[in-house]
Amino acid sequence: MGLNEQVGADIAAAMKARDSSRLSALRMLKAAIMNKGVEKGRDLDDAEVLQVVASLVKQRRDSIEQFSKAGRTDLVEKETGELTVLQAYLPPSATPEEIDAAVAEAIAETGATSPKDMGKVMKAVMPKLAGKNADGKAVNEAVRRTLGA
Repeated sequence: MGLNEQVGADIAAAMKARDSSRLSALRMLKAAIMNKGVEKGRDLDDAEVLQVVASLVKQRRDSIEQFSKAGRTDLVEKETGELTVLQAYLPPSATPEEIDAAVAEAIAETGATSPKDMGKVMKAVMPKLAGKNADGKAVNEAVRRTLGA
């Protein structure tokens, strides 16, 4: 069963369980998947669905940060609930050790020596972490730390 079908099955399960907060998050995910599919003119494959989920997770994290700064705890709780539902569809997160190893490998491959080479290193690191849920900010910090920026 593909991710798209899994989301549909989870929507049905949430409806039966009368779990309105989970149902709302799943419907939002399904709508985003459908919109991306219409944009591409075809059904999405699992990798593309994962990209949609990852972008929604990033949006939720940004929203939580902004709402926290504004003191809107009610909206922080809502976004945190949606984030939890969405993260269930992502592969396991890359550990800091895995990120550091990928960064070291990318630096060795690119021959990067200074913070000016950060773009080259980031381009080389991200494909190494494909298939794992790697936060771009964490990868960026690891590259910065390693290059001594």
